[in-house]
Amino acid sequence: MSSDQASFKRLIDIGIALSAQKDTNSLMERILLEAKDMGNADGGTLYIRTKNDELKFEIVRTDSLGFAEGGTTGVEVTMPPVPMYDEDNQPNDHNIVTYSALTGETINIADAYDSDKFDFSGTKKFDEGTGYRSKSLLSVPLKNNVNDVIGVLQLLNSQDPETGEVVAFSDEIQPLIEALASQAAVALDNALLIEAQKNLLESIIELMASAVDAKSPYTGGHCQRVPELTEMLTRAACAAKEAPFADFDLNEEEWYELHIGAWLHDCGKVTTPEYVVDKATKLETITDRIHEIRTRFEVVKREAVIECQEKIIAGGDADVLRGKLEEQLAQIDDDYYFIANCNVGGEFMAEELVERVQRIATTKWTRTLDDRVGIAREELNRKELEPAGELPCEEDLLADRADHIFKHDAVVHSADPDNPYGFKVDVPEHKFNKGEIYNLSISRGTLTKEERFKINDHIVQTIVMLESLPFPKHLERIPEIAGGHHERMDGKGYPKRLNAGEMSVPARIMAIADVFEALTAADRPYKLPKTLTASIEIMSFMVKDDHLEGELFKLFLQSGVYQEYAEKFLLPSQIDEVNIADYL
Repeated sequence: MSSDQASFKRLIDIGIALSAQKDTNSLMERILLEAKDMGNADGGTLYIRTKNDELKFEIVRTDSLGFAEGGTTGVEVTMPPVPMYDEDNQPNDHNIVTYSALTGETINIADAYDSDKFDFSGTKKFDEGTGYRSKSLLSVPLKNNVNDVIGVLQLLNSQDPETGEVVAFSDEIQPLIEALASQAAVALDNALLIEAQKNLLESIIELMASAVDAKSPYTGGHCQRVPELTEMLTRAACAAKEAPFADFDLNEEEWYELHIGAWLHDCGKVTTPEYVVDKATKLETITDRIHEIRTRFEVVKREAVIECQEKIIAGGDADVLRGKLEEQLAQIDDDYYFIANCNVGGEFMAEELVERVQRIATTKWTRTLDDRVGIAREELNRKELEPAGELPCEEDLLADRADHIFKHDAVVHSADPDNPYGFKVDVPEHKFNKGEIYNLSISRGTLTKEERFKINDHIVQTIVMLESLPFPKHLERIPEIAGGHHERMDGKGYPKRLNAGEMSVPARIMAIADVFEALTAADRPYKLPKTLTASIEIMSFMVKDDHLEGELFKLFLQSGVYQEYAEKFLLPSQIDEVNIADYL
């Protein structure tokens, strides 16, 4: 094989190797080292052009000085970037690398000390400080497939293979370096574009997670902390030497898949109305309807006063009538404060309290104005489901009316037993029921079954949203990873009622992370943050209840992940001494 054939074969081999390299740092290092070797150069530098038109040092090598920065060395390049334009926006054509970048020309200098075309004062200063002698220089622009210069490859001090003497870069070697630079530029440009797209994707995903957290103070930093905890526990599973995780490991692409899946695990919450997530009282929608009901109580009181006065004017016993009025007003007040207290919600509402709500609801008040004018078309359509009464008309103080019922106005994916996603969710008949008696009679908390479904439906929406995205093959498990954190190990979770054997390890890890973050979160306005011990004790009961996986919970404790997370995210007052032996 002739030397020309060998050179061309080497270029082909290098091109294949460069196109297969995915890591940008390794790719840039490979480009520089191959060029150095091809030109038998003692040193070399790879610059990348920034958005600000600067040439940023990415990799610097000088073999005879043992100097290596950038690339895979782990040593950061300390030299500042070289501006391509001066303060007056004039081209910096005094520097060899910026001139090469500006003109797109290869510059071959036999001896820097004999050249007066470029300013080598910086080079000479470097030589003075190190005792080095910079001589031959070859600066080659890196041009992508649209002929844009994306960087510069500079080689220093070509050496004679036989004598080791520093010589000029020959006319024979220059076109080979240029050919290598051309191949390298395309490979590097592709790698940089892929990295830029990856960074953009991650930024958009993190932006969405931040938006979900910002949407409601009730979620706080949940969407940002869960991914961190998920990755902590996954690293522990990968490092485990004993069953059942001894053979568990993730490659680079699977780690990225997990990272994206964890950040997107609650993206469906963008579809959940704030007034449902933030519902602090039973009658609250966008506003708290207790104010409207209080006004009705005021009307009932005024009507009682007017009735009393009319009877007195008609000749009734004023003292007796006023006495009865005082008793009536006191009862109305007592009924109102009872209703107001019911509105706050609690752990349990006894049946006799519900019956009292129903009795109070039958109290009558008189409406004299039309309640179907000045309202939105949607509300008017609901009111017209019942005939309008003649004015003035008596109405119940509290009511469950037809216009309080909201029908499902969009496709409910989980309502279809044959849905393509595998959802197995019991869907309530109505989208919302804002009936006043219905809401005041909620037995626990402040949410109706319709509102609880709407909140839980966020995971359905998460899966639907993610399944609609054209993820490449190495990211195709993202919907499964993101959508499984509300499943249970016994198959009683949602939305697919999967059991442990039907879930991947990352999905089961997500369930642990989601619960622990929720228990320990200190930024939820509706609850006090729990201590480590209290949180772990609750999770231990969830393990016994087959809600969470026992082996992962055991790893969570034994690996110290709970402590690592606590030191990073919990308040000092939450971090107490946990005796993990009590929970293993």
